[in-house]
Amino acid sequence: MNEKEVVHFSKEDRKNHILKEINLHTRVSFETLSNQLSVSEDTIRRDINELEAESLVIKVKGGAMTKAYHHTSLTETYAGDAKRIIAEKTVNLLKNNMVLLIGGGTTIREFIRIIPTDLSLTVFTVNVLSAVELLDKPNIKTIMIGGSISPYSQMCVSGDVYNQLANIKADLLILGTNALAIEGGFSDSDWETVQVKKAMIKAAKKTAILTISEKLNTELKMKIASLSEVDFVITEINADSDKLTPYKQSVPKLTFL
Repeated sequence: MNEKEVVHFSKEDRKNHILKEINLHTRVSFETLSNQLSVSEDTIRRDINELEAESLVIKVKGGAMTKAYHHTSLTETYAGDAKRIIAEKTVNLLKNNMVLLIGGGTTIREFIRIIPTDLSLTVFTVNVLSAVELLDKPNIKTIMIGGSISPYSQMCVSGDVYNQLANIKADLLILGTNALAIEGGFSDSDWETVQVKKAMIKAAKKTAILTISEKLNTELKMKIASLSEVDFVITEINADSDKLTPYKQSVPKLTFL
């Protein structure tokens, strides 16, 4: 029987891999990194401690997150140019007097920043940082859906959230994602966050998923929804890119921007 070959990574290689995964997926657990690198979780913790000491990541319960996502950060956003292109495409979906429901994340943040100041909108959000960002828009009525806040996703995730979402029917839901694939749909790693995002989909007439193309064909361990439940996928690449062809063939109803 052939045993699976174990690849041994140097500390520098491990740390580079950790940085790439955290920047790509926003947050990564010790367990996931341990499995990917075939080392103990204690080794991963030591590597992340060093990365945090170098001001490259921020430790959170069970893992680490990109520094750009943290509320205290002035760090340049990973793939910032791509996310700004996505934001510009997303703004084209907006119409005066729409009711939006939005999540959080660095791509959503870029989107909020370029919403025209003369556009009148009502925006519900479960994300504290998104709510703060929206305060700079004079013609947007911002409604924060409250509850206990997840340290993983910085979203409100308590029972009150579900009750409030059940009473909303937004014109459009705008969500970022940490992973997106044809079979796996869009996915995440935190149970509470996944459940709230499921409820958000039910609370909107249409759903737009924002993702850098680097996240295409990646999956995390908890599925939020199939792509058949999504109306728009917005990336920085051209909508007729060959990279998107398999998605169009698999889910013809999807609109790519």
